[in-house]
Amino acid sequence: MTEGYAGDVTPNEAWKLLNEDAGAVLIDVRTNAEWSYVGLPDLGTLGKQPAKIAWQLFPEMRVNPDFLEAVAAAGIKPEQRVLLLCRSGVRSQAAARYLTQHGFAAAYNVTGGFEGPHDAAKHRGTVAGWKAAGLPWAQG
Repeated sequence: MTEGYAGDVTPNEAWKLLNEDAGAVLIDVRTNAEWSYVGLPDLGTLGKQPAKIAWQLFPEMRVNPDFLEAVAAAGIKPEQRVLLLCRSGVRSQAAARYLTQHGFAAAYNVTGGFEGPHDAAKHRGTVAGWKAAGLPWAQG
């Protein structure tokens, strides 16, 4: 266990867990603007969809006071394996810690997030993360 949550998994490890564990869920904790304009993981071939539950609310970027209630409303239970994804792995790590503090034993952070850090040209999505790993995603 990593400090305060179940641990970190790479995007490829997350994909494998989502494929092998029927109860595993992916929560994308980014904002509505990111989901709309940057894209989302496409879990269709696994027969799943990511839960879209913002950890921070745009534009203030304050922590979502209804995060735990939204997780419950999405039907996600504390005994499930929960994989959390943001842009780069910072917000999702905070959300994994939060869920762990609220009884989720298997809350994991997806390292590198959806887009990862900037490359030399200041573009995201080429160095690390879901997109850089070549995993399915959709935009728009």
